[in-house]
Amino acid sequence: MTDATSDRPQAEQPGPTDRSDPVVRHELRRASAWIGLGVAVILLWWLAQPLLLIFGGLVFAAMLEGGTRLLGRVLPIRRGLRLAIVCLAVVAFVGWTAYFTGSEIAGQAEGLRSVVMAQTDRLFAWGNRLGLMPQDGGGGGAIAKQLMGSLGQVTAAVGTALGAVSSIAMIVVIGLFIAIEPRLYERGIAWMLPMAKRDGFYRTSAKMGHTMRRLMFGRLIGMAVEGVFTGVALGLVGVPMAALLGILTGLLAFLPNIGAIVSGGLIVLVGFSAGTHTGLWAIAIYCIVQLIDGYVIVPMVARRSVDLAPALVLGAQILFGALFGIVGLALADPMVAMIKVMLEQLSGERSEGSASKG
Repeated sequence: MTDATSDRPQAEQPGPTDRSDPVVRHELRRASAWIGLGVAVILLWWLAQPLLLIFGGLVFAAMLEGGTRLLGRVLPIRRGLRLAIVCLAVVAFVGWTAYFTGSEIAGQAEGLRSVVMAQTDRLFAWGNRLGLMPQDGGGGGAIAKQLMGSLGQVTAAVGTALGAVSSIAMIVVIGLFIAIEPRLYERGIAWMLPMAKRDGFYRTSAKMGHTMRRLMFGRLIGMAVEGVFTGVALGLVGVPMAALLGILTGLLAFLPNIGAIVSGGLIVLVGFSAGTHTGLWAIAIYCIVQLIDGYVIVPMVARRSVDLAPALVLGAQILFGALFGIVGLALADPMVAMIKVMLEQLSGERSEGSASKG
C-alpha cells in the first residue's frame, strides 16, 4: 500500500495568489507599475483635449497676471481692481478691432482665399511644366487638405467654427478663474503632496509662473510689432489686403518657426498677385520683419525667460501638432518651456541635496 503523501511534490511552491512570498510581491509590484503606466498613457490620449484646454487656460492666466503686475508698477491699487482693468482693456481692444475693421477684414478674407488658391495653382502648374510636381497632384487645394489632415485627430472638433469658439471660451473662462485667485489652486495642488515636497513645489511653481509671464509678454510684443509693421509696410508698397495680412502675421507670430513660414508664404503669394515689383517688395518686408524678430525680440525674450533651441521648439511643434492638432501646435512652445524649467528645478534640488549630504 503506497503512502498518500508520496504523490505530492517534495517542496510546495507558492502560487500567484500567495502574497507572502517576496518574489511574488516583487513581480506584482512590477506588473502594477507597467499596468499603471499603460492606463496613464491611455488616459492621457483620451483626455488630451481637456488637458490642453486647461493648459491653455494657464497660459491665458499667465498673460492676465503679467498685465496685472505690470499695471501695478504705475497704479498702486488692489490686485482685483488691476485685474479688472486688464480684462476690460482686452475686451475693449477686441471690440474696437471687430467694430472698426470687422467689415473690411470680412470682405478681404474671401478675396485672400481666392488669391492664395489661384497663386498656388499657378505655382503648381509651373512646377508641373518643369517636371518638379506630379501631374495628378491636385493643385494647392489637395496639398492644403493633406496638410490639414496631418494634424492630429484628438482636437478635430476645433476645426469647426463652433468647436473653435467653444474651445476659446473654455480657455478664457479657465484662465480668468485661475487669474482671480491663483494661490487657491496652488495650495490645492500642494495639499495633495507630502509635506517634505511642498517647499520644492512652491519654488518650482513660482519659477514656472515667472517664466510663463516673461515668455507670454515677449510673445505679445512680437505679435504686436510684426502685425503692425507688416500691415503698414505692405499697405505702403501697394500689396492687396495689407490689413488682413498684418492681422494674420500678428496672430501667427504666436507660433514660433511655423507661424513665420505660413505668414511668409501668404505675404509672398499675395504680393506677386499684384505684380513682380510688388512681390519683391513683399519679400523684402517679410525678411525685415523676421530680422527684427530674430535679432531683437527673440533674444530679449530668451534672455529674460528661458532660452529654447529653435530645433527643439520646431520638433515639439511637429510632435504636438501631429498628436493633438492645432491646439497642441499653439501650446507646444509654452509646454516645452515649462518642462525645461521643471527639470532644471528638480536637477538643482537634487544637486543641493547631494551637496548637503556630502
